[in-house]
Amino acid sequence: MKVLRWLWPLCVFGVAVASSAALDRNAFTFTDYKLNVRIEPEQQRLAARGKIALRNDSSLPQRNVVLQISSSLGWRSIQVGGKPVQFVSQTYTSDVDHTGSLSEAIVSLPEQVPPKAAVDLDVGFEGTISLDATRLKRIGVPDDAARHSDWDQISPRFSAVRGVGYVTWYPIATEAANLSEGNGLFEVLAKWKTREKDAGMDLDLCVQQESGSAPTIMANAAALGLSGEACIEYRFSPLGVTVPTFVTGAYAKLGNKMAEIHYLGDHRAAAESYVRAAETALPFVATWFGEPRSAAEVLELPDPGAAPFEAGRLLLTPFSTDQKFAELSLVHELTHAAFPSSRPWIYEGVAHLAQALWSEQQTGRQGALDYMGLHRSSIADAERVQRSQASQPLVTATDEEFYRSKAMFVWWMLRDMVGDSALKQALKAYRPEDDKDLSYTQKLLETAAKRDLGWFFDDWVYQDKGLPDFRMVSVYPRALAAGGQVVTVAVENLGAAGAETPITVRMQTGEVTKRLEVRGKSKTAIRIEVPSKPEEVLINDGSVPESDMSNHTLKIEPTK
Repeated sequence: MKVLRWLWPLCVFGVAVASSAALDRNAFTFTDYKLNVRIEPEQQRLAARGKIALRNDSSLPQRNVVLQISSSLGWRSIQVGGKPVQFVSQTYTSDVDHTGSLSEAIVSLPEQVPPKAAVDLDVGFEGTISLDATRLKRIGVPDDAARHSDWDQISPRFSAVRGVGYVTWYPIATEAANLSEGNGLFEVLAKWKTREKDAGMDLDLCVQQESGSAPTIMANAAALGLSGEACIEYRFSPLGVTVPTFVTGAYAKLGNKMAEIHYLGDHRAAAESYVRAAETALPFVATWFGEPRSAAEVLELPDPGAAPFEAGRLLLTPFSTDQKFAELSLVHELTHAAFPSSRPWIYEGVAHLAQALWSEQQTGRQGALDYMGLHRSSIADAERVQRSQASQPLVTATDEEFYRSKAMFVWWMLRDMVGDSALKQALKAYRPEDDKDLSYTQKLLETAAKRDLGWFFDDWVYQDKGLPDFRMVSVYPRALAAGGQVVTVAVENLGAAGAETPITVRMQTGEVTKRLEVRGKSKTAIRIEVPSKPEEVLINDGSVPESDMSNHTLKIEPTK
């Protein structure tokens, strides 16, 4: 096996370090990375050297630093100020890596680092990254399903490696995560993302191909393919919401300035369907969010059963034969290209809103509600977990269920409240470079809609008040002298978050819907006139996420 000679020599010391049980793995925040990485697909090898910047965010001076990488990689050098430092390497079981364990270096610093002080470390590490689904298989996931999920690997034909949470190919430090412990992995990852919310990584990546031409390299949304050795430089930022990802392969490309479709082998016909999907979706996206500012990137995954993965404007996915699915995927990516934002709840929430709006355009409001319904239970689950931890306001959320799924519902509720015209006006007035104040988006919407939205943003964006829990208190129908009836519906919100929810009265001849604003921990009522005898009342058509939606329908018994 070829050994990369450009790494620094291995530092070997016999050192006494405090027991791992006494270590504070959360003491240091990784504030910046500058990494030179070389991969050799024929050997499945990755070798890296570079500098990482850390800040002591604990309340105590720290003498030890913990650095973790995938267990399939090994530490070769750790230096401070150009001088080798003592470290002990051990295996640390954790499911933040696909192998189910980490190679952990416990580093003894030359001197203590006071609280809020920084230290730079020069590091070198290398090893192999092969397809490994150990963490999933040991909790009982069938082999095929596990490999479709943890598909990361470096190989001669195709390489794709995602970062922490998939493959720890750059140094981190977290407590152990265990997939068998409910949401344990996601809680650990959320804490890591919170700590690293402002960090960034400069990556200089080179791929050495021993024979033939070099593959295309993709790093989130930048690409380069050359003959011989191919290299690329890319900045990942912020790491709190960006998973550093690189891909290499013998890709061919179709598309234009709005969408670039990268395909493998003889799959040109499938790639052409994605180009057509982009052409179909573009007018819709432009109407709502403006013209794309850059191209959306779609890369084919060679495993037809692989789970898709999104990183910024880059979508890694097996190509689908379902044209509708391809269109839905391109709506999301084109929205990212048209509507940039440094705020995850806006960047991802708006892209998911676009998919809901697209579903509505194709199959009506119920189609949109069905699409959003795929996310509803996961939001409720995430909120239940969050209640036992620190709150996670949408403006600072690091949990994907919040800044993707919950944010989609927030944008949809805003759309229902202010209307399409006002929402489009606010979206088109949005400038990411001007979004420096938390209330920036709220003010844009209030200006366009000419109404106060402060209470809604307080409940859903600036604070994490959980979800509403609507309950039908009473329904009282009364005949009108001029014909028809008026139905008085009283609703209580047991949750702390308020919302404006639709109230629908159904009859044999149709239905009438009005909207009712129900603040958190309060009761209110609405009167709805209907032309014929009411038979049923429904709270919330599914457009407002709730903690409990089991008590929303009430049959109206005929009066004697």
